[in-house]
Amino acid sequence: MLSLANPTRFLNIADRVIPWLAALTFLFLGVGLYLALFVAPPDYQQGETVKIMFVHVPAAWLAMFGYTLIALASLGSLIWRHPLADVAAKTAAPIGATFTFIALVTGSLWGKPMWGTYWVWDARLTSMLVLFLLYLGLIALWQAIEEPGRAGRAAAILALVGFINVPIIKFSVEWWNTLHQPASIFRAGAPTIDPSLLTPLFVMAAGFTLLFVLLHVIAMRAEILRRRVHTLRQVHVGRAATT
Repeated sequence: MLSLANPTRFLNIADRVIPWLAALTFLFLGVGLYLALFVAPPDYQQGETVKIMFVHVPAAWLAMFGYTLIALASLGSLIWRHPLADVAAKTAAPIGATFTFIALVTGSLWGKPMWGTYWVWDARLTSMLVLFLLYLGLIALWQAIEEPGRAGRAAAILALVGFINVPIIKFSVEWWNTLHQPASIFRAGAPTIDPSLLTPLFVMAAGFTLLFVLLHVIAMRAEILRRRVHTLRQVHVGRAATT
């Protein structure tokens, strides 16, 4: 693991891993979409609209996973000064924001036929919206501060403070009375979802997770190269100024 802290080592590994990750991503997403669209039966209450779940649920999971990853990377940046921690946190933010946006949109589309409205200010929906705003705040902070070290430290503090929202999202349906149903997959006892729907959901979740990892590795690779180019330009400008 310590060898991955070296950016050059990470770039070499990324170049070898990206093609395999891409192939696995397309495989799982292709199989998952086939199972979701053509094999999974309609729900006896929700009908075909239940199939929004196959996009909404994995996107919501990855929205929280992405912010958790940023929080852990922020710890690595602030405490252990991990060379790639800031790169990992910065590049995860746009990806996590995208999955959060997908979760919000698909949740609204799913809520209209189920609840009769696209949006209600219940605990789960509101905390997911707060998560999206936190992502946007982190992205804006990295863009607003030019010096990478200062930007990374400021974003890391904001990320760690905002992490309190993640358990609020997870347990909001248990702490408050919301329109969302309680946990039906990761719960004590067996999942309450029928296997004919649960299997496509797990395949789609695996595909979405692989997509997140693929995009993150590609983004980290690009950010490392961008920072190297920026450093070389600064060295070149410094040398030109002294001549």
